[in-house]
Amino acid sequence: MVRKTEGWVFVVSDLAGPPGGRPAGPGDPHRLGGNGYYGGHVGPPAMGNIRQTYIKRVAIELLRHHPESFGGDYAQNKQKVLELTDLGVVVDGKMTVPYKKLANRIAGYATRYVRRKRGT
Repeated sequence: MVRKTEGWVFVVSDLAGPPGGRPAGPGDPHRLGGNGYYGGHVGPPAMGNIRQTYIKRVAIELLRHHPESFGGDYAQNKQKVLELTDLGVVVDGKMTVPYKKLANRIAGYATRYVRRKRGT
């Protein structure tokens, strides 16, 4: 939008909308983001998932002491994590898992670690 004032021409840009005067929608690349830039995410490319140190430490220790027990299969690794740690508790002959999320994360990291070391 151009505004004339006393012989001088000032250009006033609408930062919240795209050129042409139509309103900016949620998926519009001309929409001003929360970081002050147009478009989506601005910054370095997304890296990998960040795991807590204790998840990595437990998974690597299990792999170091029982290398033949773990492979590229997540379901098998999850069972082995429950057998080899105290995360799975047997009550009345049935396995209960009070820390299921932690066991799943350890098994997932062990699976990714084995696959990465194997090269597949």
